[in-house]
Amino acid sequence: MGQIVCFGEALIDFLGQPSTAPPQFTQYAGGAPANVAVAVARLGGSAAFVGMLGEDMFGDFLLRNLQQAGVDTHYVRRTGAANTALAFVSLDADGERHFSFYRPPAADLLFRPEHFDPACFETASVLHACSNSMTEEASAETTLIGMQRARAAGVLVSFDLNLRPSLWPRDMDARPRVWQALHAADLVKLSAVEFDFLEKPLNGAGGVLQQLWKGNAQLLLVTDGAAPIRYFTRTARGTMPTFRVLAADTTAAGDAFVGGLLYWLVRSGIGVPDLATLAADPSRFREALSFAAACGAFTVTRRGAFAAMPVLSDVEELLRVQP
Repeated sequence: MGQIVCFGEALIDFLGQPSTAPPQFTQYAGGAPANVAVAVARLGGSAAFVGMLGEDMFGDFLLRNLQQAGVDTHYVRRTGAANTALAFVSLDADGERHFSFYRPPAADLLFRPEHFDPACFETASVLHACSNSMTEEASAETTLIGMQRARAAGVLVSFDLNLRPSLWPRDMDARPRVWQALHAADLVKLSAVEFDFLEKPLNGAGGVLQQLWKGNAQLLLVTDGAAPIRYFTRTARGTMPTFRVLAADTTAAGDAFVGGLLYWLVRSGIGVPDLATLAADPSRFREALSFAAACGAFTVTRRGAFAAMPVLSDVEELLRVQP
């Protein structure tokens, strides 16, 4: 299998323990692109994380957890100019999250184009990124440059919007900047809330699709918790049901979904030229989405992000009992 390279933030999730007074928080390793890298590695795939960690105890904790999960950390950089980002996460009765971020400043936002190792593009099958590395101008430019270098190397580019409005400047509309990344990606994943966010200034759902197809995208996936997954290509669209599980923590569900899908694509030899035709094979496309959905569903049954990711046998068992 080729390597799945995940670029962006790694941070500490301090996860609130329910029904405790005063509130108590437990430290977990997290950060959307780092979660995807761990999801791939836990399934048995080859994954690398590219990003900047602080030279602090939290950076040490993240690096150690990435390595223990089997993620390649040769492309990780460290800095003493800023601390590792923190996120405090409270959960409601259904496991839904509410975030309070301590970022910026943060080490992950200090990664610059010169910090990329050219080797990470030479050995990659996929480059995956999210929008949290685009909340500041210099970091956004770095993200786009990374996506451009991946495309030049023939690498499939994946982008999960993963929008966290509280990370963006209050007076800034994030849409113009994130559309640059959406146009640069071959594969795009949105939540239903994010789809609505993009749709608001456009002419309904058709406006989002019309805008997206102006770029490189060949496949759009829209997830909505336990609701059916929606998929769109330039010539087709449809839905697929998800799995029935009892949710304990939804923190990394989307990242597990993406990690599972990217793992399946690389394992199956699906590259940029094949992505457009994948949905034309209903059986194979359903297999891909089912595998990804099973990864996301299993993850919500456990707490944490890195700690919640399934191994391959977990996914295969869920697919067996809920075919």
